[in-house]
Amino acid sequence: METTVFAGIALHAVGGISAACCYVSQKWTGKWSFQTYWIAVCIVAWFIMPVVVAGFTTPDLWGVLTSCPPETAWKITLLGAAYGFGGMAFGVAIRHIGFSLTYAIAIGISAVFGTVVPALLSGTLVSDFQKPGGLVVLSGFVLSLGGVALCGRAGFMKERELLGSESDSPNTPVFNMKLGLCLVIIAGVLSGVFGVAVAGGGAIDEVAAAHGASEQVKGYAKYIFITGGTLLTNLVLWGVVHYRRKTFREFTKIEGGFGKLSFYYLMAIIGGALWFGQFIFYEQGHVRMGDFKFISWGIHMAMLIFFSFGVGLALREWSRCQRPTLLTLAAGLAVLLGSFGLISWGSRIGEKAATVSQVTFAESMPIHD
Repeated sequence: METTVFAGIALHAVGGISAACCYVSQKWTGKWSFQTYWIAVCIVAWFIMPVVVAGFTTPDLWGVLTSCPPETAWKITLLGAAYGFGGMAFGVAIRHIGFSLTYAIAIGISAVFGTVVPALLSGTLVSDFQKPGGLVVLSGFVLSLGGVALCGRAGFMKERELLGSESDSPNTPVFNMKLGLCLVIIAGVLSGVFGVAVAGGGAIDEVAAAHGASEQVKGYAKYIFITGGTLLTNLVLWGVVHYRRKTFREFTKIEGGFGKLSFYYLMAIIGGALWFGQFIFYEQGHVRMGDFKFISWGIHMAMLIFFSFGVGLALREWSRCQRPTLLTLAAGLAVLLGSFGLISWGSRIGEKAATVSQVTFAESMPIHD
């Protein structure tokens, strides 16, 4: 397959949009408790979608699943289960420091952890950035972290302003920076673990390729193991929450009748499909990144941050913020855009260098009559 870095980055952007929009559907499920909506979304995102996508794209899927290395399958399943705890920590952190700040810090940590750790484990961290264009890509990656930090600062300013203006509301979250920060660090690290799991499933990719899966789609089978672990964690723990709060009945009956219940399930299906949709595009973008596949997770996380704030603006979540907060947010988004440009440029340098190398090698081969 011809490597086209710009196409790869564009596909990562589409994945970021999908991830940024996946929880918007929760706004229209007000009669459901959070745990009901969450489990419905989880079943779609972490079971139905991975199985359906892999089933349509992977020849002999059952043969792939039964012949993949057991140690790889167990490893990425356990990593997926750990990521499940991260999602819960993320949800609780929002109650203490707000959505924007939680999102920016957690995804920023995930971007670093999910990019650096797989390279460290494979021993390629230094050599990856020593490739042609590698220092430019590294500069773009570092710049993206600066953009995330600015967005996080804007989120902090926003949450403080809104909490200050809504202090008398009974639904106002308890602002606790110390507890929230501890939770968001846990959430960020465990979110990065998902990136480690994706990188660690390469052996399953090769099994899928051996069964006839093309380069573009061989990466989908491993998600059945990764998200299977995530789903198991959430079903157990949120099931306990359901039991304690006696909310299981919401799955079959809510105020408004069958029509409203059906609509809520539709919203959950849309949310779950969008959540997994990010990885449909992630895999398509990843295989087009040439020598810079290792930076895919960092790009994906930066795109997610960028578009999540864009969604927040579209939903007018920032409409009551003061000018300094909006300027800080604008600066953060501008820095992220600049980082995407640097990463694209560096990746393009690497792509051109690889092409020249291939041409030079071909011209050096002896010609036989």
